[in-house]
Amino acid sequence: MTDHARAAQELLRDGSHFTWYVIPFLLFVIYVYAVEAERRNWNVLFAGLALWGMDWFNETANALVFHFTGRAPVWGASGRTAYQILIGLNIEICFMFAVMGVAAAKLLPPRETRVLGIPNRPLLVVVNSAACVAVELWLHRVGVLTWDWSWWRAGAPYLILLLGYAPFFVVSFAVHDMARVRTKAVTVGAILGVDALALLVLGFLGWI
Repeated sequence: MTDHARAAQELLRDGSHFTWYVIPFLLFVIYVYAVEAERRNWNVLFAGLALWGMDWFNETANALVFHFTGRAPVWGASGRTAYQILIGLNIEICFMFAVMGVAAAKLLPPRETRVLGIPNRPLLVVVNSAACVAVELWLHRVGVLTWDWSWWRAGAPYLILLLGYAPFFVVSFAVHDMARVRTKAVTVGAILGVDALALLVLGFLGWI
């Protein structure tokens, strides 16, 4: 086991690190979604939940990498936190992703709009993913987000973009653009349902 993985594991689900700023952060996330629900802006609301659900999928898979290799997760969160949920996910990151999809969806132009002649959806997937990778590079540089595998590194961030973020925005934007609210709800329900089932089963097995 790497030193970074050990440091993250020591934080894992230790309630003694709790600090009260978690409560206003939680209320902020609730407020963000409440505003969209009040406005009946279901495109943005479900797009936000879809991205959040995709992050849970990635974080669960990341925890499984750590469990089965015994060496390190693909990424680890080892900085100070109010609560470490999974080896690469703390409560602050969780709240961030809960809001990120809403913010990205609110900035979407109409589907037919082109930017420099390029369809806006694929372009914004790349732009948003690249911006997230840039933030990750900085977090890695300051030592709060750790990478211990040679194929997941700052010098070649392509996989981080393609696997770490692009799927988030592809699914989020696809949900945003679905024609029917029912379809959005069923899709997001399926994503979150798979996440919840995986967390329950894998948690019971002690794998995450």
